[in-house]
Amino acid sequence: MSNKVFQSAADALQDIVDDGQTFAVGGFGLCGIPEALIAALKETGAKELTCISNNAGVDGFGLGLLLETKQIKKMISSYVGENKEFERQYLSGELEVELTPQGTLAEKLRAGGAGIPAFFTQTGVGTLIAEGKEVREFDGKEYILENSLTADVALVKAYKADKAGNLVFRKTARNFNPMCAMAGKVTVVEVEQLVEIGELDPDEIHLPGIYINRIIVNAHPEKRIEQMTLKAEVV
Repeated sequence: MSNKVFQSAADALQDIVDDGQTFAVGGFGLCGIPEALIAALKETGAKELTCISNNAGVDGFGLGLLLETKQIKKMISSYVGENKEFERQYLSGELEVELTPQGTLAEKLRAGGAGIPAFFTQTGVGTLIAEGKEVREFDGKEYILENSLTADVALVKAYKADKAGNLVFRKTARNFNPMCAMAGKVTVVEVEQLVEIGELDPDEIHLPGIYINRIIVNAHPEKRIEQMTLKAEVV
């Protein structure tokens, strides 16, 4: 097994990033995003990127950093309501957007990683989502054909990894990360803790290391809260 551990996010990306690539980026809102890897991707200056991610971060953080520098030409996403720059670019025609139902997006990535080229789903039947897609009937119900997704590079976040790349995710940060990792031709993971091979109980591993090519440690991520609602103080 070759060494998968890199000293920094910049080192892990330096020879695998190019213009025009497709990136699968884990996270849900700002929960479980590979924030150090996203910042390093920005610093590469790569442009004309297609990003597959549940959402587009927020202004000034997460994928919002890449939108500010106009490095993303297309987003394949489910929810995009927290980013004003995203809205501006989309409405002005600067950014191409492929909106995909959340469960369908997860299955597109999982299927892509499993080598399944397409699948049928009821989600989106009779809506704009179904336009231009094959429709077939099974047991009296209509289904639309959805093509799977793969990426040139996947950037994901996990709580813990061993040096073989076996991953443990923490609570809801698990979200889209396993599917993105599976779908990437090259997958880079950002972790808070790195342990030796054999230290993880096999039963606690959420994703096997066969999907992981490179590992970087970010022991103290920022972990911003996307929206915080507090009860009004009673005077």
